[in-house]
Amino acid sequence: MDITVHRPGELTAADRAAWSALQRTRPPAEAPQLHNPFLAPEFTLAMGACRRDVRIAVVREDGVPTAFFPHQRAPAGVGRAVGLGVSDCQGLVHGPGFTGEAGELLRGAGLALWEFDHLAADQPVFADGAGARFGSPVMDVADGWESYLAGLRERSPKFTRTTLAKERRLDRDLGPLRYVHDERDPELLRVLMAWKSAQYRRTGRGDRFAKPWITRLVEHLFHTGPGEVRGLLSVLYAGERPVAAHFGLRSAAVLACWFPAYDPAYAKYSPGLVLHLAMARGAAEDGMTLLDLGRGRKEYKDSLKTRELTVAEGWVTRRHPVAFGHRMRRAPVRALRNTVQGRPELFRPADALLKRMGQFRTGG
Repeated sequence: MDITVHRPGELTAADRAAWSALQRTRPPAEAPQLHNPFLAPEFTLAMGACRRDVRIAVVREDGVPTAFFPHQRAPAGVGRAVGLGVSDCQGLVHGPGFTGEAGELLRGAGLALWEFDHLAADQPVFADGAGARFGSPVMDVADGWESYLAGLRERSPKFTRTTLAKERRLDRDLGPLRYVHDERDPELLRVLMAWKSAQYRRTGRGDRFAKPWITRLVEHLFHTGPGEVRGLLSVLYAGERPVAAHFGLRSAAVLACWFPAYDPAYAKYSPGLVLHLAMARGAAEDGMTLLDLGRGRKEYKDSLKTRELTVAEGWVTRRHPVAFGHRMRRAPVRALRNTVQGRPELFRPADALLKRMGQFRTGG
C-alpha cells in the first residue's frame, strides 16, 4: 500500500475521476451514504479553495488509486474531517474489499489523530473510533413524489394535513405560489444567508455565516458549473416575494439538506415546511432518490423522514502524546453536549435559555 498526500489543487484529473468512480461502485439503494455529495471530490476541492489546511491522502495499490482520505490538518498532526462542524457525511472513499487499517492510514497521512462528527456508517476502517452514534433522518423519494406523499399521509397524518392547509392559505393570501428548484440569481443566495444569520442570532446560536470561509464556501459551491455534484439553491415564492429558501449540496442521487431559512414575517404559514415538501417533489422529478436532513433531533425532521441512516462521532488515534492531549481536551466538551442534546429534560431549558439570550442579543 502506497500513500501520498496532496493539496486539493495537486490532484490530477485522473485521480478525481477515480474518486468519483469509487463512489459509484455500489448503487444508491445499497450504499446511500457513499453517494452523499459531502464525500465527493467536488466538496473537498471547494473546501481547498476556501481554506489552506485541506489535504487528501491517496492510497494506491500497484499504482491504482483504491481509496481517498480527505482531511484538514492542524499543526502537530491533528486531523479533522473535511468541513468538521458543517459537513453532514464524512469518511474514507474506497471500493469493495479495501483492507487498510486506521493506524496505517494515519501514519501515511502524517496524522496523530483524526476527528469526525458525521462518520458514515459503512466505514470499517474507522469503526473502532466511533464513540457515539446518531440517527440522520432522510426523506426517501426513490419511488417518486406521489409515493412519498402517500407514505407521509400515513406516517404523519396531522402534520401533512396542517402543512398542506398552510400551503393553500399561503397561496390564497399572498400567492400564487411558485417553486424554483434550481434558482441561479445570486441575490437570492444573499437573501437566504441574511435570513439564516438572523435565525442563528434569534435562537442564540453561533452565526455560521459570520465565519468568512463558510460564506466563501457556499458562494463557491453556488457558482460551480453544471455537473452532478454542486450547490443547489431552491426558493419558494408567494407572488413575487421569496418566503423561504434552501441551499444544499447535491449529487446525482442525494440532496444533502444544509441551510434552510424563511422570512419570519410569514412564520404563521410555516413556509419552511411547505418548501421542504416542494424540495422533495423537485428532487424526485430531478432523478434523486434521497434527501438527507442531517443529524439532529428536530420535530419537523421526525415528521418528514421516512427512515434514518446512522452517523458517528469520535476519533481514531495513534499512540502519540498529541493525540492524548487532544482527546483529554475535547472529550468532556463532547460528552456534555451529547448528554444535554440527548435528554429532553435538559435540552428544553438549555434551548429556552439560548433563545432568551438571542432575544437579548437582537433587542427582541
